[in-house]
Amino acid sequence: MSNYLRPKVRGASIFFTVALQERGSDLLTREIAALRAAVKKTRETRPFRIDGWVVMPDHMHVVWTLPEGDAGLATRWSVIKARFALSVAPGHRRASHVVRRERGVRQRRFWEHHIQDAADYAAHVHYCHINPVKHGFVARAEDWPFSSVHREIREGRWP
Repeated sequence: MSNYLRPKVRGASIFFTVALQERGSDLLTREIAALRAAVKKTRETRPFRIDGWVVMPDHMHVVWTLPEGDAGLATRWSVIKARFALSVAPGHRRASHVVRRERGVRQRRFWEHHIQDAADYAAHVHYCHINPVKHGFVARAEDWPFSSVHREIREGRWP
């Protein structure tokens, strides 16, 4: 197993992919209220700006910007994952989960990419919004209900 060290860039904008342990599940969209509550509660004590977010049935893509002087992205994901798992799978634990303080709902890790410039930022936010189309769930991004594309439409930033 590798010893991956995440970059500690304060105030960074970061693209994430976070997946369920059970690919093919619909848990994220089925339990969207629990996910939203976990994110909202976490942002109260560990703020971050949501630049783009799409929730698919078994994974999600996200672009966040951390506050200036803050590089704590892993802690935020750990708290969100724990809150979500506690609300949807309170008794779902194996011995390996107990040791790692996990619930076994999500994959242990997440994939992240630190945004490099304005074009990279725009591309990753767009990727979030177009993902339901890519997966064949809808013909148009605006038809997917679990996406920040609706905020972009309201604010006049979507074609």
